[in-house]
Amino acid sequence: MVKGPITEQLGLFEAGYAWDAAYGTRIALPEKLSSLRQKLYQKAKQEPGFRFYALYDRIYRMDVLESAYRIARANKGAAGIDGVDFERIESGPGGAKAFVGDLHQSLRTRSYKPEAVRRVYIAKPDGRQRPLGIPTIRDRVAQTAAVLILEPIFEADFLDCSYGFRAKRSAHDALGEVERHLKAGRRAVYDADLKGYFDTIPHDKLMACLQMRIADGKVLKLIRSWLEVPVVENGEDGGPRCRRSKRGTPQGGVISPLLSNVYLHWFDKAFHFSTGPARWAGAALVRYADDLVVLSRYHGSRLRGFIEGKLELWLGLELNRAKTKELVLGGKGAALDFLGYTFRFDKDLYGRGCRYLNAVPSKKALQAERAKIRELVNHRQGLVPVAKLISKLNRHLLGWSNYFSFGYPKRALVAMDRFVHQRLKAHLRRRSQRPYRLPQGNTYYAHFKALGLVRMSQHRHKRPCVGFQR
Repeated sequence: MVKGPITEQLGLFEAGYAWDAAYGTRIALPEKLSSLRQKLYQKAKQEPGFRFYALYDRIYRMDVLESAYRIARANKGAAGIDGVDFERIESGPGGAKAFVGDLHQSLRTRSYKPEAVRRVYIAKPDGRQRPLGIPTIRDRVAQTAAVLILEPIFEADFLDCSYGFRAKRSAHDALGEVERHLKAGRRAVYDADLKGYFDTIPHDKLMACLQMRIADGKVLKLIRSWLEVPVVENGEDGGPRCRRSKRGTPQGGVISPLLSNVYLHWFDKAFHFSTGPARWAGAALVRYADDLVVLSRYHGSRLRGFIEGKLELWLGLELNRAKTKELVLGGKGAALDFLGYTFRFDKDLYGRGCRYLNAVPSKKALQAERAKIRELVNHRQGLVPVAKLISKLNRHLLGWSNYFSFGYPKRALVAMDRFVHQRLKAHLRRRSQRPYRLPQGNTYYAHFKALGLVRMSQHRHKRPCVGFQR
């Protein structure tokens, strides 16, 4: 759990801002709303057993809804099943103010009903497709308002082992914690893969977890309405297909990350309880949303039984046995893939008879990045000016290299720079019937550099060497 006195912990909800964990940005809030969030957090932290009973009227407050609209607007996103986007809202009668006022009135009179979620599928690097639910903007704003009020309450309960979708916590923090435990000798790893986690959370059990902190029945009913809203997708015949489910929080819903953390928080808590493996096995848990690893000094049936029993029998989730792995790092070929990185102990490059803990971009992450670059630089970009294409490419490359600045990514970044250069060169040569003409006396390398092409291998900070293993 969060360390330090209450006055220090309030830094998570510093005056005037909300922390958009999904996008990693700070968002300005009105002073009254910021103060309310601080008070909710402080009350929840000081009284772990307290159940909040008057929250619904805070969710539909105008300053909360107006802030929620600004957050939703900043995050952009596609229109939902009603086809209404932000431009249409703001160009309509009364604009955004009328939109927020109408939502305020429907929530206040309890006539608000969420609309169906539009489901689309996003291709994954392994060829499979990940489902993504797109609520209407109206529902996204209502969910964001609920998150603004509920997040401080549950944040007070969450433990240090949880990193995903939380204020001022990042994937790099989770990776650093894995690195720390491996250096400390916890090299027996249980890498759990939950099968379709967001789509399999049992509603009744999730609601029971929420009721541990929320006594306001109107808020609980509002959340259940979002959980049970019908999902519409294209059927095999091309027509719309509508279904309801008693399990899952649709990926893409604004409130889904918070709900997913609330549910798995109880696994975190059981793990660190007096009867959990953090006590009797000295094991450590690192979790980023539904990606979790358990690190210990040894494997055993008791530890394995605890993890699988709590996740499957107690929480009603399903482990993907084909992808769940048990391994011991330090042995030949043993490697842990976590959050796009591969951890392994490699031989010392200088022949000193020792191994060092290496963290590099995983093969899967590199494969996905090559696919993304092919998508950005392809024949459909033939009419796009080269400078504009490189500017668009640079924004992506900088984001990717910033994420993969952890550990020792130099070799991978150099290889990716080479791939980008080759891809751009091939693109220019085939973009028209006439070959692309370089400025006289220039090479492709010098030309791309003059146009400002980012070299990812030159945009990272060095990190000190991590633990050697004799």
